[in-house]
Amino acid sequence: MEYVYAAMLLHKAGHKVEDATLSKVLQAAGISPEPARVKALVSALEGVDIDAAVKEASIAQVAPASAAPQAPVAKKEEKKAEEEKKSTEQAAAGLGALFG
Repeated sequence: MEYVYAAMLLHKAGHKVEDATLSKVLQAAGISPEPARVKALVSALEGVDIDAAVKEASIAQVAPASAAPQAPVAKKEEKKAEEEKKSTEQAAAGLGALFG
């Protein structure tokens, strides 16, 4: 998880997430970076809009709480909503798995 935090810190600071910069941030935090993990994360983030991914992940966590039905829902609609929720959660989980 510290690799992802380092990448997010670099991005937030306006720096490009590259092998060397990511390794420097990790070293500054007292972590001995594993070159393979650094390279894998940089490759996984290549072409990814980090701001959009963070926004999507935060919406996925907020949406289930705010989408609580006020009245009973038909089973078919309930099943569809549950499938959409699982799909969103799986997407967020998959994104998290990429970052180690």
